[in-house]
Amino acid sequence: MLHLIVKGGWLMLPILICSIFSLAIIIERIFFFSSIKFDTHSIIPQILEFVRTGRTAEAVEVCDKKPFHVTNILKAGFLHYDESKEIVKESMEDASLYEIPKLEKNLHFLSTIAHIAPLIGLLGTVVGLVKCFYVIEQKTVNMMGVVNPADLAGGIWEALLTTVAGLCVAIPTYIAYNYFVQKVNLLVLESERAATELLEVHSERRYACEV
Repeated sequence: MLHLIVKGGWLMLPILICSIFSLAIIIERIFFFSSIKFDTHSIIPQILEFVRTGRTAEAVEVCDKKPFHVTNILKAGFLHYDESKEIVKESMEDASLYEIPKLEKNLHFLSTIAHIAPLIGLLGTVVGLVKCFYVIEQKTVNMMGVVNPADLAGGIWEALLTTVAGLCVAIPTYIAYNYFVQKVNLLVLESERAATELLEVHSERRYACEV
């Protein structure tokens, strides 16, 4: 592997750096989303049940013990629960402006790596081919038209190494990026659903109090 990296030229270095950053982001996001998946399925129903039974203080306490995007958004609504529905909704919308970007953290880097890695590889291939044909030209001039086919074949396969490396980095990175984007969309939808249910319970309780 080290031999291939050296043969690929200096442009293999930025591709290698891209692969390291991509792997680090993917591992970090996997652990992040795994922890969220565990919390949401066990805590959100409990919080909403507390709200339905009028135990708002206990719901806030649960949110304080388990802070993540949904609980932080719901907590913002709990803090204004005695006010109008519009204020509760606005409070949760403001909180979501801070919480949703946490779900999308570093995903733009994955997208960038997935796009630039094959371009760097292509650049390396073009540079390698330029060098290859330059060598062929020099040998043709100096040896009166005698060119060894190995010169052409050897130069081309070395030039193509960067394209292969770039694609090897870009393909899994792009797959991971789309997977995490789908996770973010599902979590945002879950947050919206929980916020909507909280607003419905809020409306029902205010209506019951007025009656």
